[in-house]
Amino acid sequence: MPSNPPLSPSENPVAAGRPGIGPRILDLTRRALGLDRPSPRADVSVVLHGDETEGRGLDPVETTQLHRIRLFGATGAVLMAIGALGAGAQPVLQNPVQGVRGLGLAARMPSAALTVTMTGIVLVVLAWLLLGRFAIGRRDPDGQPRRLTRSQLDRTLLLWIVPLVVAPPMFSKDVYSYLAQSEIAARGLDPYAIGPAGALGVDHVLTRTVPNIWRDTSAPYGPAFLWLGEKIAALTGENIVAGIFVHRLLALVGVALIVWALPRLARRCGVASVSALWLGAANPLLLFHLVAGVHNEALMLGLMLTGVELALRGVYGDTPDGRAYRNRATAWIAAGTALIALSAMIKLPSLLALGFVGMALARRRGGGVRAVVTTAVMLGIGAVLVIGVVSWGSGLGLGWTQTLGTATEVRSWMSIPTLLGMGTGLGGVLLGLGDHTTAVLSITRPIAAVVAAFITVRMLLATLTGRIHPVGALGVSLGAIVLLFPVVQPWYLLWAVISLAAWATRPIFRIPTIAFSSVVSVILMPNGGEYQPFIIVQAAIATIAVVGLLIVATRNILPWRGEERAPARPPETADA
Repeated sequence: MPSNPPLSPSENPVAAGRPGIGPRILDLTRRALGLDRPSPRADVSVVLHGDETEGRGLDPVETTQLHRIRLFGATGAVLMAIGALGAGAQPVLQNPVQGVRGLGLAARMPSAALTVTMTGIVLVVLAWLLLGRFAIGRRDPDGQPRRLTRSQLDRTLLLWIVPLVVAPPMFSKDVYSYLAQSEIAARGLDPYAIGPAGALGVDHVLTRTVPNIWRDTSAPYGPAFLWLGEKIAALTGENIVAGIFVHRLLALVGVALIVWALPRLARRCGVASVSALWLGAANPLLLFHLVAGVHNEALMLGLMLTGVELALRGVYGDTPDGRAYRNRATAWIAAGTALIALSAMIKLPSLLALGFVGMALARRRGGGVRAVVTTAVMLGIGAVLVIGVVSWGSGLGLGWTQTLGTATEVRSWMSIPTLLGMGTGLGGVLLGLGDHTTAVLSITRPIAAVVAAFITVRMLLATLTGRIHPVGALGVSLGAIVLLFPVVQPWYLLWAVISLAAWATRPIFRIPTIAFSSVVSVILMPNGGEYQPFIIVQAAIATIAVVGLLIVATRNILPWRGEERAPARPPETADA
């Protein structure tokens, strides 16, 4: 048989100089993982980040406006605290205001209590938005920004937090689960094997206040948090009010750590510290859900961010203000590793921060495979030691590894894969095809997990190659994990928002984040549950009317219009 004629150069990819299938696959893989050299316009660090300067102080007129904004927000926080006496997430038993003349009136007037609380919520959100003009900064004719000072922002934040510290819990009843699970641990039982109803009894004072969905559910939190909760239970016993107060103090410790670490991380990334604090620490989501809602994310995020800052001191050999710590690099890295591992023993996702610290350290050591492996082993050993000490030192062992999926029992519309599954299931019902939501979720959730893992790996490699700062890469990865997680609660968004606040400065990040934070803060009910529709409608109409009147009344004393102008005289930095 005649042999086949040889291929022409145009038909032969090798002869034509085109790569074969193997090189093409390798090239696509490199592009997917970000190991190629893409256009600078497509680089995530260019899209989201731009350097900022601290800027000048506010001029006298702006300082006066700042003082009024501070009082406006504080008024809202006080209204929230008052309204929460009737509209908050009050305990079923041991309600301290029930039957008390005057204070107990709010519980018997749900529409009025909800109106007062919602009005306060809107005032705090509006005050935060107004404050943002002075935190993001206005520019003088020479292009230099004018921002409020750090001390001005700290005092504003403190004034807004204080009323929420003494208020009843709001927006969530999770703190009652904390109390019940801590009591289980204090009794020597395993909170990872048995829920409040089984361990304490259905009629126990702490079980009665736990939402029904969680009464038979084991604890989904890490052993460090339950260990602390066990000590709180030993201190407060079955006193619900005292237990809430101590847990809130624990949350405030976490908030203080966030306020300490966030501006330092921002300066490392070339971001103005006050703009990072405004978007991260003064965010209404933090005020409402970590302080008022008493969520343990406060302690988790505080420990994680503090650990990242300490570890980066060892990686880069200095602090954001330029002080050298090269001789103590190992100690700083060890301390940061310990704090990050400890934060993971509150909630596991924060352990991700250790990966980005490790990649930054591996890059400083040359960036090769050997540097990555040795760094991973070193940090891994440190993390395992901390996790082991906490797990066995608390007496709870590794039971927490069996309850990591507990939260997925809830279907949250804020989760992208869950929303797709629920929407598809609803479409099937409307078309008469039956409810296949569970089946669709079994597809969308694994796909979302793969996508989140891919984004995380890409950010790790981008950190290793120096294309993105580790703080920014951590924020992007946490954002992907949160949005693609099977269940998303409003306060979960803070995992990404606070981290990205220290790095991302572009409008493409800040504008959606500001809008979403504002909307989510306003639409959630303060009792951690649901109201009858007519009560919500009445309260919403009254809130709109009251807030509208307040805006009209303050139109000449608050910068609602936000016109840009040059200062009449050189700006002053005197604190308000």
